[in-house]
Amino acid sequence: MNYLFTSESVSEGHPDKVADQISDAILDAYLLHDPDAKVACECLITTNHLVIAGEAKANHAEQVNPVEIAKKVIRDIGYDSIQTGFDYKLADYTLLLHEQSPEINESVSTGGAGDQGLMFGYACNETPELMPMPLMLAHKLMRGLADLRKSGKISWLLPDAKSQVSVRYENGRPVGVEKVVISTQHREGIGQKQIAETLMEALILPVTRAYFPGAHPECFVNPSGSFTIGGPHGDTGLTGRKIIVDTYGGSCPHGGGAFSGKDPSKVDRSAAYAARYVARHIVAAGIADRCTLQVSYAIGKEDPTSLYVDLHDTGKVDEAKLLAAIRELFDLRPNGIIRMLDLKRPIYLPTAAYGHFGKTNLPWEINDPRIIQQLRSLL
Repeated sequence: MNYLFTSESVSEGHPDKVADQISDAILDAYLLHDPDAKVACECLITTNHLVIAGEAKANHAEQVNPVEIAKKVIRDIGYDSIQTGFDYKLADYTLLLHEQSPEINESVSTGGAGDQGLMFGYACNETPELMPMPLMLAHKLMRGLADLRKSGKISWLLPDAKSQVSVRYENGRPVGVEKVVISTQHREGIGQKQIAETLMEALILPVTRAYFPGAHPECFVNPSGSFTIGGPHGDTGLTGRKIIVDTYGGSCPHGGGAFSGKDPSKVDRSAAYAARYVARHIVAAGIADRCTLQVSYAIGKEDPTSLYVDLHDTGKVDEAKLLAAIRELFDLRPNGIIRMLDLKRPIYLPTAAYGHFGKTNLPWEINDPRIIQQLRSLL
């Protein structure tokens, strides 16, 4: 089967990602003071204004200053002047956090899921990270662009950017990069020809050729022309609006729930991490080349209401047999997930840009040799 598949990523300076990073930085601060904190923090950022809203219930909550945390995140991203699209020093801030609903708190305090919902996990052997090739390339382009900006190697780059990568597949395997789209915010006075030529040599070719030597994709750099007005001034940002960028780039279904700003009692987040953890182990064990796992929950109930696995006709084990092994090897109850992945820690800010999956230092990305061995015994 031959086809083109496309995924996108956005930079840490994209307004939606700014909102995600603020939400997760605030969550981390609460978890640092109280591992049992219950948080659902959402942000809206626009011209000269940030709104922080949602729920937060924690011991020592008075030690958390959400506005100061937000200012640091925005500054570290690079929005430190009106010219960039936001000045953290001069902006207005509205804080609208209140305590979690006691009814929701009661449902999670006994180990039940805080809401109904369905979550998906995915893994494939296209890249060393066991992630889809188009998405990993899109993320690496955005990370590389940020490095070029923050290091000063390209002085006219500004924080807001997006990428899109189209990969050609033959017989279901990635064989080359066909097209790359990059839109990047830049300072005034820089010509589009210079931007395109610079990014082709400094970014696009090095990243794509690391995977496909000799690659020379068709490139569209700032296809709409000048991009000097960006950041929150150019486009309002909201927490949780980049759910496909956050997950698998469209390579598998999505349950609809966003991640950032939510403590691990929210299965929208924790169960999606657990589903990735399961799928990753299945592929790493050689059970299949691709694996999609779906898990669902009912509010207030511990046990999943359903569990579904799809090996996409690449499996070497009967799927019914594999499902039985998954139930035995992985505790997919909300509290079981938290224990299994040690999620009551301030580890979430690093997830909020360039994807929640495929990063080696996150607990759901670390293989357990014991589980790998037991899965291999099924072969």
